[in-house]
Amino acid sequence: MKKLKDTIGFIGAGNMAEAMTGALVSADIVAPSRITVCDIDTRKLTSMSERFGVNTCEDTGFLFSVSDVVILAVKPQVMDSVLDNLTASDRFRITERKLVMSIAAGVPLSRMEQRLYRNLNETEKNSLPLVRVMPNTPSLVLAGMSGYCLNAVADETDSKTAETILASMGKTLKVNETLMDAVTAVSGSGPAYFFFMVEAMVDAGMKLGLKRDEALLLSVQTMKGAAALLETSNEDPESLRKKVTSPGGTTEAAIRVFSEQGMKEIILNALSAADRRAKELAG
Repeated sequence: MKKLKDTIGFIGAGNMAEAMTGALVSADIVAPSRITVCDIDTRKLTSMSERFGVNTCEDTGFLFSVSDVVILAVKPQVMDSVLDNLTASDRFRITERKLVMSIAAGVPLSRMEQRLYRNLNETEKNSLPLVRVMPNTPSLVLAGMSGYCLNAVADETDSKTAETILASMGKTLKVNETLMDAVTAVSGSGPAYFFFMVEAMVDAGMKLGLKRDEALLLSVQTMKGAAALLETSNEDPESLRKKVTSPGGTTEAAIRVFSEQGMKEIILNALSAADRRAKELAG
């Protein structure tokens, strides 16, 4: 994987920032000495420093001044105040090109531009490209899926930098921002759908006589194996499903119930609801 020469700064030291830091360091993409983490929680900073050997600070303005790439790893509801505090700092100066990445769900590029660009001239705006990212929780175990989009001033170099950072946690997909709510509905919220399905399979297994740990083992390993087969077989999901579904067999009996009760329609309606909610949250 490509090694970055950039200095990386994280505003926020939560689970996702910790996962990204660990991924970047373990993959040797960025040296710990070139990473700075900022948070108001000094316990989190101490933990990050001891675990990864990174630099820490409590001043977002200082972090901005020493970072080539600034990653906004804060909750959506505090994004506005974080950006307002940052731009109010006397260290918020655009003297060279910097990339700002946000992993806050549902915060559109326009909302970040409104706060980051409001006191900048055109030259300064063009030197501060923005990237919006929708990661998911499997990123915590380096098996994530991150959709991302760029604003108008970001170029191909910015895209490659963002992709290198995100690829340390899993796979990436570059999309137009108009599709970010769909990315949220499919992969951002997707792990919960998987957990829900496993939860249902475990409950069903127990009703059929299995112990809980037995039902959980059977369900998890089956899901894991099916995903691995799908990823490596070069066959589409429908083809693989048909191979398992023998005429008149047990699988066909189960699939018939799924079809009769409209499982595909339920999934479509559920993801559409997630997409609509993502749009509502973005304002």
